[in-house]
Amino acid sequence: MLNLKLAATTLAAFAVLGFAAGNAAATATVGQPAPAFTATDASGKTVSLADFKGKHVVLEWVNPGCPFVVKHYKSQNMQGTQKEATAKGVVWLAVSSTAPDSKDYKKPAELAQWMQGEKAAATATLMDDDGKIGRAYGARTTPHMYIVDPAGTLVYAGGIDDKPSSNPADIPGAKNFVKAALAETLAGKPVTQANTRPYGCSVKYSSM
Repeated sequence: MLNLKLAATTLAAFAVLGFAAGNAAATATVGQPAPAFTATDASGKTVSLADFKGKHVVLEWVNPGCPFVVKHYKSQNMQGTQKEATAKGVVWLAVSSTAPDSKDYKKPAELAQWMQGEKAAATATLMDDDGKIGRAYGARTTPHMYIVDPAGTLVYAGGIDDKPSSNPADIPGAKNFVKAALAETLAGKPVTQANTRPYGCSVKYSSM
């Protein structure tokens, strides 16, 4: 039991750094225009960030094979955050930047089925197989969260909350940064904590 706890602690400590070998440095900067992108979603539809001009947009990097992602989905925490956001007119885009040669990779239909099985409330799930979107934003972990305001400005980048663990029991006592940031920006206020440290598994990017 002690070894399991030690392993979990070590995993969390490593993952909170959010760095993966070969990942590009972040080019997206809070307070600056969010990088434009166009991608195909899991249903085969073309989706562009420009499609949602005038709306708030949340970007969530996702990988079903990551225990930190599982933490937030099996507890319904991610779905609850998605539903609360979309009910207020926010667009929620889940992004998979997992490389096709990774063991965690899910084909579009498989990822769509997983999201449906988890009763996710994302507006769309984007396939970023070549990692271009992830690298443009500097996404390092799954999950890694971003918020874009109606003017196309990046107003939040970081973790979903302040408890960098894979233990669902930590969720009730955590501060959900995404909910807090959305509440402020939807009210026309600046985001108090606009940059936080992301945590989770490293994004499994394709080699370039």
